[in-house]
Amino acid sequence: MGCFFSKRRKQAKEPKPGGGESGDGDVAVPSEAEKQPQYSWDQRAKIDPKDYMFSGLKDETVGRLPGKVAGQQFVIQDCENCNIYIFDHSATITIDDCTNCRIFLGPVKGSVFFRDCKDCKCVVACQQFRTRDCRKMDVFLCCATQPIIESSTGMKFGCFQYYYPELALQLKDAGLSIFNNTWSNIHDFTPVSGENNWSLLAADALVQDHVPLPTAEELKAVRISTDANRSIIPVTQGRRPKHSEESCLAVFFAGDYTTANARKLIDEMTGKGFWLVQTKEVSMKADDARRVFQERATEFIPLVEKGPVVALEFCGDGSVAACQDIVVNVFSGAKVFVSEDKASASREVDSFYNFADMQMGM
Repeated sequence: MGCFFSKRRKQAKEPKPGGGESGDGDVAVPSEAEKQPQYSWDQRAKIDPKDYMFSGLKDETVGRLPGKVAGQQFVIQDCENCNIYIFDHSATITIDDCTNCRIFLGPVKGSVFFRDCKDCKCVVACQQFRTRDCRKMDVFLCCATQPIIESSTGMKFGCFQYYYPELALQLKDAGLSIFNNTWSNIHDFTPVSGENNWSLLAADALVQDHVPLPTAEELKAVRISTDANRSIIPVTQGRRPKHSEESCLAVFFAGDYTTANARKLIDEMTGKGFWLVQTKEVSMKADDARRVFQERATEFIPLVEKGPVVALEFCGDGSVAACQDIVVNVFSGAKVFVSEDKASASREVDSFYNFADMQMGM
C-alpha cells in the first residue's frame, strides 16, 4: 500500500532591509523545518486521467500517436460507431460497453480485457487477452499467453498483421516477443455443449477490411502498412488445418542477428510457397536440447546456454529439403538446426512445441 505524506512548508521570511539581516544583526538562517527534501514523486509531471481515456464517444475517429501513452494504463468505455487507434505501448487496457467500433491497440505489457462489447473489430497485441459478455467480435491478435473468452459468442480470430516504424521498439518496451503468439489457441471458459463460441477468420482475411486506416489528419502521420509481408509480427497459420503432412523445424540460437536471420528464413520460405505454421522464442536447458535434438544434441547444447532460441515450423511438400537448401546457401556462417527428413521433423516439431508450451505456461 502506498503512503501519503502531508507536508506543510513555512513561508520563507521576507528579508528585512539592510542586506537581508535580521534586526539583531544576525543573518537569517532557514530552520530545519524549512529545509524540506525534494522527493522524486514531487517532481513527476502530473498525469491527467482524461489523457488516457476515451469515454462516451459516438461516430468519432480518435487516437493517440506514438509516445503519447508511454506505458500508462488506458480505458475505453461507452463508445459507439467509433474508430479508435492507440499507436503506442501501454500497461493495461480495458474496453467496456463499446458497440460497432473499430479498434487498434498497440503493444500492451499486461492484459487487454473486453467486457460487454458487441459488433467490434480489433487489432490487438498483448501479454494477456480476455473477453467477458461479448458478442460478434473479429480480432486480429498477437497474444503471448493463451487467449481466454468467457460468456462470449460469435468471436472470430486472426493473426495480428500490422506495421508502422515505431512498433518494433514499442513491442520491446512492452516486453513482448514477436515470435510468441498464441492467437489461435483459444480457451473458452464457458463452453456450451453442441455449440462453438469462437472460430478462426479466413486465412486471406485482410486487416484493412475490418479496421480501416485512420482518416483523421493527425493520425495519418503514422506510416502504417497492413501488408502481411511487412508485419512486424510474423503471420502464422496457427491451428488452421495444415496444407501438407510434411513439416520442418528450424531453430536459431542466441546471437546478434537471431531475429534478423529468423525473419530472413521466413521471407525465403514463404516466398517459395511454404506456410509458416507457428513460431516461438524460449529458453532451453541441456536436458531440453537432448529431448528435442536427440543424437545431434551435443552439437547444440553449448548454443542453447547462450540465451533464448527462436524456433520456426514450416509446412508444405518438400519443406525440409527447401529449408536445408536455404540455410546452406543463405546462412552459411550461422549455426542453425534444421530437420533432416520428414519423419524426424514430425517428432522434432511435436517435441519442441510440447516443451515450449510447458515452459511458457510455468
